[in-house]
Parts: sequence; C-alpha cells; structure tokens
Amino acid sequence: MVEEQYEEPVKAFQLWMKQAGYADTTKKEYGREIYNFLTYLDGVELRHVKKLTIVSYLVQEKEQLSDRARNRSLAALRSFFKALIDFELITTNPAQEVKKSKTERNRKPIYLEQEQLASTVNYMQGKYQDRNIALLLLMAYSGLRVGEVHRLNISSYDEDKATITVLGKGRKWNDIPLAPEVNEYMKRVLKQRLQPYRPQDEAFFISQKGRRLSIRQIQKVISEMFKQMKAEHAELESLQLSCHKLRHSFATLMLRNQVDIRIVKELMGHSSIDTTMIYTHIHDEEKKHAVASITVPTLQPVTKE
Repeated sequence: MVEEQYEEPVKAFQLWMKQAGYADTTKKEYGREIYNFLTYLDGVELRHVKKLTIVSYLVQEKEQLSDRARNRSLAALRSFFKALIDFELITTNPAQEVKKSKTERNRKPIYLEQEQLASTVNYMQGKYQDRNIALLLLMAYSGLRVGEVHRLNISSYDEDKATITVLGKGRKWNDIPLAPEVNEYMKRVLKQRLQPYRPQDEAFFISQKGRRLSIRQIQKVISEMFKQMKAEHAELESLQLSCHKLRHSFATLMLRNQVDIRIVKELMGHSSIDTTMIYTHIHDEEKKHAVASITVPTLQPVTKE
C-alpha cells in the first residue's frame, strides 16, 4: 500500500541518497524509517505534512526509544524532505524545525586519551599490518569517517603533497592534509596494493578477494584491535569503542592542542560549528589546574572581642 501511495517520493529519496554518496547501511536504515513514517501518514499527502505531524510521529511511535534512536529517526526525516525539495516535489521541510532531543545533544562523545590513541597501533598485526595501520591512522589522526575510508580511491591520494581528497556527507569534497607518519603508511599501502579483480578498479584499499575493502571489513579490523586492547586495559572495558570513536578522539586531540575550532570543523567535514562544539570536553584535571593557577590571598581570621 505504501509503495503505491508514495511511489514517486520513495524512488526520489533512494536516488537522492545514492547521488549524495550515503553508505549502504545508512540507506537501509533511512529507508526503513521512511517506510514506517509513510505507514503512519496513512495516505496523507506529503505537501500537507507539518511540523506537528513530525513531532506527533516521533512522540507516538518512538516513545520507548532512546534519545539517540529518536534523533536518528529525525535525521532520516530531515533528509527525506530535503530530497523531495531538491526534486521539486514539495517546497518546505517540516522536519527541519523539529528540535533534537536535549539529552542527546548534551551527551559527551566517547574518545581515547592521547596516550591510549597512540598505543592503538601496537595492536595491529598480521599479514596486512601496514594496510590495517593505515586504516586506523586515517580515522584516528586524519578524522575520516569509516565510509570515507571505504570510498577512498588512488586518484584521491597525492603522495607528494601528502593530502587526500575525501567525499564526505552531503557529497562535499574536502582536502585533508596527512601527518608525515600517516603519509608514510599510505605510501606503503600503495606499493603493497593487491591486484584488483577488475583492472580498472580505483579503490585504494583492496581486499584479499580483489575487491574494494568493505565498510564491514574495515569495522572488523578496528573491532579486533579494540578487543585486544581491552584485554590489556581494564579501564577501557566498559567503553563502546568503534571506528567512529577514533574520529571522536581525533577531534578531541585537535582541540586539546589548541587548534582553532574553525579548522577542526573543516577537517571533520562538519556543516555547522555547533557539531564541532561537542568535542570541547573539559577535563577534571584541567578544572583543577585552572583553580590552582589562581593566587588566593592569605586571609587573617577576624577575632571577636
């Protein structure tokens, strides 16, 4: 029923996500979310959908979900209506003015401290060690998303300039400078690159089967690394570490080293500086240091006669 009632907007959204370079997992998740939303609408024309409709859907259908899950649903709806505007099927985005969950907005990202981040390379071993270290470094010390690492092509890498050109969210191109150590591993990977199954395949990272290394394979490499790391560091056991946490760690490290937040925004490929602001953590030790830097005068107690 939904497919018949909303055939054109559904196809438009699928095409829009493909053009925007969305990861396959994101396309599936967003597709399911939009199907649920259209089922909820029960035939109401999309041009008649208002902000109140979006809020009602999120409240009624997502009542038992976490703030994070609710905000993910909202993100899907925002993208859906943006796609319809781009294809001139509607004129306004009713989901754009709906606010994210406050709890989710205030949630601190999980990240590794500088020493912990530096030690991650020690847990990369095996036949494809150089390749796996390069995957790690691109996320931990260049701030790439796992999907951006997956999509990286040979033509995206400039060895002499030590830069890579990344296709990020919203199909935006971003030139990222590489640290010398990262560039060194990129050069190693290029020399050791396996022969692709299709000779014309431009993928920078090739799997053992000769195909572009998938997002799932990259995640598996990082997951195995964290598994070994946690076995030796009990303090990390409770943390939900992943590829994206390496990106969190990169942003936090940049800001800790007093890098201008506007530069961090560009390196991270954020559309808004508000997104970058979530990485401005304040350490308890930093609080203590700030208070300790203040000279408090010696006060003489007042004695009562």
